[in-house]
Amino acid sequence: MFTLLKKEIRSFLSSLIGYITIAVFLLVISLFMWVLQTDSNLLDNGYANIDALFILAPWVFLFLIPAITMRSFADEKKSGTIELLLTRPITDLQIILAKYLAGFVLVLFSLLPTLIYYFSIHKLGSPVGNIDTGGMWGSYIGLLFLGAAFVSIGIFASAITDNQVVSFILALFLCFFIYIGFDYMGSFALFGKIDNVIYALGINNHYISMSRGVIDTRDIIYFLSLITLFIFATRTVLESRKW
Repeated sequence: MFTLLKKEIRSFLSSLIGYITIAVFLLVISLFMWVLQTDSNLLDNGYANIDALFILAPWVFLFLIPAITMRSFADEKKSGTIELLLTRPITDLQIILAKYLAGFVLVLFSLLPTLIYYFSIHKLGSPVGNIDTGGMWGSYIGLLFLGAAFVSIGIFASAITDNQVVSFILALFLCFFIYIGFDYMGSFALFGKIDNVIYALGINNHYISMSRGVIDTRDIIYFLSLITLFIFATRTVLESRKW
């Protein structure tokens, strides 16, 4: 499994895909936070916080993570190497976890440079260090869980098809719907008492909760359950090839 994991990470970083993904993420976030005249511009707002990062990043992840994961299984199927991969002396679950962890590592690499934003605001604050560090770390944890959930959805979408474009579109739709779709459904107040339950099914509700700096076990269980659901759904898709 770890051999496959290293292979997947090297495959990302030995091609332009990994570097382009990280560069695009950082470029888009930096433009909105430091350059463009928007409500997210830190210098114009004059507040010592990086909340803009945690507001913008999920929307950028909606596009970038499907782009990272779209080739995970779709490319293997198209090239015919999926059969060779499945005959290796590792289980289907280990193959899925290796590809999943490789995608998550790339997401982690893309977030690490954003710590520069924290140190910048830490120095620019008046007085120096006037920033809610605890809330910031809570937001980073929430963003990591959100990214991990999107990767599991992307891996599942890639396992369904052998077309990378279809995989990207399907992952984008599923990530968008699970991130914000349940919020819209719950806001219509069409289902009475279960509206709150529908609202709680969405990622956004739990991500916002963690972004306040409060790490609630209910939010952690939600994300772990969502990730587990899509990983085992991916396993079911792969196993269906043997039926």
